[in-house]
Amino acid sequence: MAPVDVVVSGVGVAVSGIAGPDDLLRRTPAGADGDDPARRLTGKGLRYKDRATRLALCAGRDALADAGLLGDPGLTVPGETVGVVVSSNYGNVDTICDTVSTIAEETYVGLSPMALPATASNVIASWLAIWFRLRGANLTMCNGSTSGLDAVNWGRLLLLAGRVDRVLVVGVEPANAPVRHLVSGGRSNGEDDLRLFDGAAALVLESASAVRDRGVEALAELGPYARKADQPAAVAAIRRTDPRPVDMWFGAGAGGPDGMTEQTSHDLTTYHGHCSGALGVLQCVAGTAWLSGHDRGAVLATSDGDGSDAAAALLLTVGGGR
Repeated sequence: MAPVDVVVSGVGVAVSGIAGPDDLLRRTPAGADGDDPARRLTGKGLRYKDRATRLALCAGRDALADAGLLGDPGLTVPGETVGVVVSSNYGNVDTICDTVSTIAEETYVGLSPMALPATASNVIASWLAIWFRLRGANLTMCNGSTSGLDAVNWGRLLLLAGRVDRVLVVGVEPANAPVRHLVSGGRSNGEDDLRLFDGAAALVLESASAVRDRGVEALAELGPYARKADQPAAVAAIRRTDPRPVDMWFGAGAGGPDGMTEQTSHDLTTYHGHCSGALGVLQCVAGTAWLSGHDRGAVLATSDGDGSDAAAALLLTVGGGR
């Protein structure tokens, strides 16, 4: 079997104060003023959807549209050819907390049968599939700070295995009271010090042949991926596989590629707050936006393990502009 090249064909974001993927590299403080992106969703069926799900639907819709996969009235390709991979560590923790509180105060009789399914950890990926009629493989990743890059790689693996022709990958985290309580360890005086990302980023991965068959051009191409015990080891594994010069690095602290300057390295958490499971996808969307405006280049995305003895790295390269 011939090797399958995996490319990015569409990107989308749902972040307050961010108009689109090109704005992700603005050095603005986390929580910048702006309209709530979740309000872009209108119509029926929103009542029992948590904030993370709504944000994911916004970003997912934009990514599918950017890839030319959404038309009137809906998906332009067979639903079974599209899979979903979601990364979120805190996604529906607000629903879980509300459910636990209701059971404690009223027993199970106080629960709504409409709200209870939203307590499942895969609720975001499920609603993306239902909302856009994506009937391919459906996965949810919630394994710490590397989760976003892991999700992008799992999307690639679904394509390489021939399970689907394209995958919608979404990284999303909400910033609400239950998440702040969880992240702060229950410290009531720590809320003002927490800078949490509140938003979603999405990208569409496709096989290069599927993109050609649809008559569109790729925005970027996925290069090698590595998951190691720490960031230097993950970066070194990438460099051994693909030693080409890196033009932009997404990461923090030491352990990045040599020669990176303040202009060519970006820590998105300093711009948008603690991104948790959304970080890797956010990095890939920002990197794709940068690459799509260049004839050549390579972007390295890294996610450190925050003390969990794990780190991931992924290389993106130019895959052709529109």
